[in-house]
Amino acid sequence: MQIIYVVIAVLAGWVIGFIDSNIRTAKKIKAAEANAEIKIKEAEKKIAQADQQISLESRIAPSLADDPGLLRLKNDNGRITIEMDGVLIKDSLPLDKKKRLIELVSNFRPYLETGIPLQTSSQPAAPLHASPEPASVQLKVPQPDQPAAKKPEPENKISTLSMVSQIDSVLQKRLMTSPLAKSGIRLQESAQGGVEVYVGLNKYQTVDDVPDEIIKAEIRAAIAEWEQKFTPGY
Repeated sequence: MQIIYVVIAVLAGWVIGFIDSNIRTAKKIKAAEANAEIKIKEAEKKIAQADQQISLESRIAPSLADDPGLLRLKNDNGRITIEMDGVLIKDSLPLDKKKRLIELVSNFRPYLETGIPLQTSSQPAAPLHASPEPASVQLKVPQPDQPAAKKPEPENKISTLSMVSQIDSVLQKRLMTSPLAKSGIRLQESAQGGVEVYVGLNKYQTVDDVPDEIIKAEIRAAIAEWEQKFTPGY
């Protein structure tokens, strides 16, 4: 009988020890799971913060980039330097670069004379709209005639004209013997002192805005001819 009690005591101790061990193991597993969950949340929070930082930097980066612009003056240790189209001007300019510089400098005139800046984008003249007609009747709306080409001024009078009128006079003389003679191309000084380019019924604020490369080249050639004849020293 005593042996039976001993065996029962041993079994009871083993069962109690097994249960206690399982309880402690379960607690350790729960603690590890809770700790892992905390670590996961902390990692997710750091990833979200990093994504926000990257997004913010991507939005700020373009604004911090150095845009050379079209024309920029810089003070280099007391010496003024000029950058045109992002390139530093070091030596004398060739003819095409002089023409480009004149075009850019002409944009300052409105600020100096009236304080009103030029518009940066060209707007074609508003199209003419015909009055509504019944669907059963088809009428042809006459198209407006192209504006007649201006006669060039005699060269002995050109010096009395404004710069834009001088260039336009040279242009009109060139157009007289050009296939573009009937295109209605002319230059006009705007109310703000800038240059307006007319091609037929369409108006453009700068030469660069003209979509036709042939017309644009003809205008630039007229500017170059004007520089050679009427701007000594260039």
